[in-house]
Formats: sequence, C-alpha cells, structure tokens
Amino acid sequence: MTRRNPVNRAQRLLARPPRERFSTRDLAFDVDGETCRGTLYLPAGDDGDPPVVVMAPGLGAERGFGYPAIAERFADAGYAAFCFDYRGFGDSDGDSRLVHPGRQRDDYAGAIDRLSRVNAVGRDRILWGASLSAGHVLTLAADRRDVDAVVAVTPVLDARAIVTDRGGRYVARAGLAGVRDLLGHRFGRGRTVPIVGEKAELAAITEPGTKRGYLDLVDRESSWRNETPARSLLRLVNYRPGERLAEIRAPTLLLAGTDDPIVSAEAVVDAAADLRRGTVVSMPADHFSPFGADFEPAVGHQLSFLRDAFDG
Repeated sequence: MTRRNPVNRAQRLLARPPRERFSTRDLAFDVDGETCRGTLYLPAGDDGDPPVVVMAPGLGAERGFGYPAIAERFADAGYAAFCFDYRGFGDSDGDSRLVHPGRQRDDYAGAIDRLSRVNAVGRDRILWGASLSAGHVLTLAADRRDVDAVVAVTPVLDARAIVTDRGGRYVARAGLAGVRDLLGHRFGRGRTVPIVGEKAELAAITEPGTKRGYLDLVDRESSWRNETPARSLLRLVNYRPGERLAEIRAPTLLLAGTDDPIVSAEAVVDAAADLRRGTVVSMPADHFSPFGADFEPAVGHQLSFLRDAFDG
C-alpha cells in the first residue's frame, strides 16, 4: 500500500511528498472476529505525539484508490494518518464487497480503539471521510465525545434524496433487486449490481460522468471488481447522516464541489447551518476530482482547517 509510482490514472501528475518526510507501518485490528488491515502514516522526526487522522474509503472502494496520496500529505504536515479497508474489501478479511453503513461505522470505531494502543500517536482524533465514508464520520462524531475534528469531503448527507432523484423506475428496480438478493444469498443465489455505472444501469452510483471519475482512481494492481451485492442498495436508501449534524460538538469541515453531480454544493451549504462549529467550503470540483485534478486546492482547504482547529 505504500507504492509510489502512480497507481491510478487520476493521480499520475500529483506532486507527492519526498519519501523521507514520513514513514509507514502496517496496522491491524479485529471487529466481531474479523480483521481489518490498514497503513499508519507517521510524520518524520520526533515532534511529539501527533494528532491522528482516521480515514477509510468511500462507497465500494479500497484504501489504495487515491487515499495514500492524501494520507501522505497529512503526514508531511505533521499529522499521523491511519487509512484502513473495511471488512469485505481490499486487504481486510472477507470479500463480500457488501456496502453496509452500520458495519463500516463499527470498523471506524475499531480503528479508533486500536489507535489508543499505538505509542507513536497522540490522543487527538480526527475523523476523515469522503462521499459515503464522510457520512460515516459525521454520524460517529455525533455519537462520540472523543472526536477532536471532522473532515467530510463531498459528503453524502442524504442517500434517500440521491436515490429518489434518479426516478421511480430506478427506485423500483433497486428495491426488487435488493430483496431478491437478500433472499437468494442465503441459498447461494445472490445477485450483484455494479458499484458505479452509466445512467441507464442499475448501479449504486449512476450520475453522469461519475463512472470515469471513479474508475480513474482504481489502483491498477488491485483485484477489485466493480460489483456489490444488490442488497447493498437497501442499506443505502435510508441512510441520512445529515440528520445528525446538530449533535456534533467537534470542529467540522464540509468540503463541497460546485460541479458534483451526486451531492449538490447547495445542499451541503444548507446542511452546514446545523453544525455548532462548522466550516463549509464550496470549490470548483466534482465528486471525485478532489483526489485528482482538484487535489491541491482540496487538500489545501483540509490542511488549513486542521491548522485552525489545532493551532488557532
């Protein structure tokens, strides 16, 4: 997970920090008898106990899909970063590729608990997420009191609204496919749908332009498949993490893209009004370009927010 030569099309032109500016180590933890695996990025030198960013991928992704570049920048700026795969994805146990918000939040919680036993990091915890995982960290921050800051990039705040905007035909097809898979997988006859597809497809992500943006982030050496059990759609349709924003006490950044076809910047700005200590940034970007073409301004906003939260 620490390979440096470009692992995806979207990040071939990124300037990466020199390798001597940070170190990495493998880190694993158990959740309900299964093991999650990740990489801990540490700043170079002996500058005390750095705050640690806890980060996991967006919908259906693996931690190699553009996330190492962000973790490296955090480490280069003096923060530790722990990026892990959910159960069922990447290097973690299982290969179900099931998108289950509750289980994935449990994985985040397991990562937070694991870091309490790592001497190389401090006690400050920053929860970081993008797209669907942004919804996870916002929900966790509402539930917990040991979160010191939150970064949510192009956050999915209301999956129900996203799904209903695709029209009644999509909703009916998704519901039918999800129920069939829910019943059939118990007998070895489950069915899958693409994670990302074209507008006419029954996929978890269908908005125009998103398929290319997503696939350009896929690690070229990954065995990842563009599929998830159809019952994942049932888990997503009622996921509305934006309803919990008023309960978050920690400083929180919502980073929205003005060209995002999945989550409108206007919806993010409106939702940010519910935050007690919120910062909202709208920038020219789509849902995935903060990892590629718009990486520098996006990571710059995130680092600026963290400096204000911890040094301001």
